[in-house]
Order: sequence, then C-alpha cells, then structure tokens
Amino acid sequence: MADLFGTPQPAAPLAEAMRPQSLAEVVGQPHLLGPGKPLRLAFESGKPHSMILWGPPGVGKTTLARLMANAFNAEFIALSAAFSGVKDIREAVQRAEAALAQSGRHTILFVDEVHRFNKGQQDAFLPFVERGLFTFIGATTENPSFEVNSALLSRAAVYVLKSLNEDELGQLLERALGGPLAGLQFDTSARERLIGLADGDARRLLNLLEIIQTAAGETGQSIDGAFLDNALSRNLRRFDKGGDAFYDQISALHKSVRGSNPDAALYWMVRMLDGGADALYVGRRLVRMAMEDVGLADPRALRLTLDACETYERLGSPEGELALAEAVIYLACAAKSNAVYVAYNEARAFIGQDKSRLVPEHLRNAPTKLMKELGYGREYRYAHDEPDAYAADEHYFPDGMPEMNWYRPTPRGLESRIAEKLAYLRELDRKAKKP
Repeated sequence: MADLFGTPQPAAPLAEAMRPQSLAEVVGQPHLLGPGKPLRLAFESGKPHSMILWGPPGVGKTTLARLMANAFNAEFIALSAAFSGVKDIREAVQRAEAALAQSGRHTILFVDEVHRFNKGQQDAFLPFVERGLFTFIGATTENPSFEVNSALLSRAAVYVLKSLNEDELGQLLERALGGPLAGLQFDTSARERLIGLADGDARRLLNLLEIIQTAAGETGQSIDGAFLDNALSRNLRRFDKGGDAFYDQISALHKSVRGSNPDAALYWMVRMLDGGADALYVGRRLVRMAMEDVGLADPRALRLTLDACETYERLGSPEGELALAEAVIYLACAAKSNAVYVAYNEARAFIGQDKSRLVPEHLRNAPTKLMKELGYGREYRYAHDEPDAYAADEHYFPDGMPEMNWYRPTPRGLESRIAEKLAYLRELDRKAKKP
C-alpha cells in the first residue's frame, strides 16, 4: 500500500483488516445479535441508546460500537480511558457539537476500558448524555456494577458479551484462511490447538495467525502441531502449556479446593503459574473461593487469603508465590460452607422480583424534631438494654413482609456454633411472642 505521494504504508494488522463491516459478518454473541435479541433490536430500532458492553477481550466490543455508528449514520468518536483525560473528553464534546451544528449528524462516543476513568471523569459525560448531544457506549472487561458509577450506569443499558466458543473461532479461522491468509494450510490437530490457544479471544486468534504466517514465510507449507509448537513456543507456554484450556485449569483448582484436596489444589495452582498465569489473578480467584466455599465455617480463610495477595504484591515472584501456596493449602483444608453464598443469591433473587418496601417507622432514623413528631424511631428497642443484648421478638423486616430464613448455617466449623446461637435466639423470640 502507498499514500498519495507513493510512500509505502504498513499493512493493517490482520485483526483490523478482518474487522466486520456489517452486523451479518460479526462472529459470536448470538444471545445478543440473533433475531429478536436485545442488541439486534437496538440496531433495528432506528434510534441508538447509551450502553455498556461488558465482556472479555477480543469479543467484538469496539466492532459493535463502530457498526452502530455506521447503522445510524452517526459521527464516531473513540477514546481509550487508559490514555485519555478530561481534556480529551472536552475535545470530544466540542467535536460532537460541531458535527451537530455543521451537518446535523448525531455522535456516538465510544470509550474503551471505561472502568479506568475515575468517578469525576465518568461524571463529565452525564450532562451531555442527558442533553442527547451524543450516545455513550462504554466498553469494559470489569464488572460495571463495581467499576462504572451508578449515575452513568443508570443511563445506559448493560449488554454482557461472551467469549467465542470453538465453533465460532473455527468460523473466524476459516474466514481468515479463505481471505487474507489464503495459502496457509493447517492439519486437524494444529487447527484444534490454535483454537484452544485463542481461549475465546478473536483478536488473539488473529494475532497468533499473523505470527504463524510470518514463520511460514512464502513456503506455503502445511502447518502441523510441531510447526505450531516451534512458531508459538512462548505463546504456548503463556496461554496454555500442555494444550489444556486455561479456564479448565481454573475450574480444576476451584473444585480441588472445594473438594478439600490440598495436593490437587496445589498442583493446579502451580500448573497455572508455570503456564504464565497472572499470580494476582490466581489470588483473586482464591479470595472468591474463601468467600464462596469456606465462608463463615472458617472466617480466617478470607483474611489469610487477602494477606497472601498483599504479600505477593510486596514480594513479587517467586517469593510471593509461597504465600499463595499457603493460602491454597489452607483453603483446601478448611471447613467448608456455602451457606453465605446460597443466602446471598436467595436474597438477591427475592429482591429482584419483589416490590419496593418502606422502612418501618420504628427502624427509621430521627435526627430532626419533625421526624420525631412523625414517630420515626419511637418504638425502637435498643438491643444493648435488653437481656442477652437481644430484643426478643423485635421485627426488622418491612411491615407486611414475612420473616425470611435465607442464611442456614451448616454444622461444620465455626458455623456449628453460629447455628447454636441462632437457634437460641429463635427460642427467645418464640417465648417472647405475644399471644
């Protein structure tokens, strides 16, 4: 390729060259893009709306934002939160105002890695989203419930994108081999291995294909497993040493901890670290296990696991990995309970389908005279003034709502003691009930 002056220009990366130009070319996300599905309907609606695209890398977040701009003949402005600040936001607003004034074109503002913007930077978008100056599309790999501020989140629909499955990656591979990489040939084992290495990430698949193309040169040889090992030796070790799917190893680690097998848990953790997994990512998964599978049967597990992560942050590799090993062995040996996990999910499901209930007057705060006159807090019983510091038969749920029993402690570890205490308190409630 050359510019107008004949100067050679670098070829676009394969991932860019193969970026879909229409919705029909997008591979994956049938739960969002299939007939009658939410994002398909958004494209067909005739009017764009603000949204957050949440999903792992390489699943089409940027592509979908670009296609939406094309579908609505809108100006497209892209920012990366990793490299942008308030000045860039201000310039984007000015460009959107200019596009509207000069041509009447609406603007779609796409912010990649929006979770990297702080609260103040995210707040800077709000007045312009509310005015309708532009449609905001944010992309994130992190849970927007925690990383996107609530004001912005309330003004945007959240769409969850999924990693591409093997069939979808296979479609993408066939498309590349039938187009830009025509001439490359893969045997069955090499094809399966390459798709496994991509780990659901379309961009990674295309980047690996570029490495293979460079290694193959002009020979046009058939790519087999041995050639793949040689060309991608560093990538094989980093992403999938031994050919196992990365997330399968995480699953094996989690299930070994849950199954109280410290040796198997240690094996899978070391396999992941040896394969190049981010040690702090492993640490975060261990924190999740401490909450989900150990819980209040052994509350020390969470603190010990958090300490292990902090120790790794301070010492780095390889010394810090010993702290992670200590945590994984402790978790595997600890008493197990998922009672908190179950209780939280049941409560969340109930709230999701229940009506909005008022706080009972006796539980309301009464910092002003008017609120006291209205009876706020009047009949509240201060637990510390009651026998056993427990106000027997006091009601803490909203009026008209039955008492719920979501948390059911197990007979294991500390939870056996918690169960005894809760049973004792329920007995006090029973005795104190008014006839």
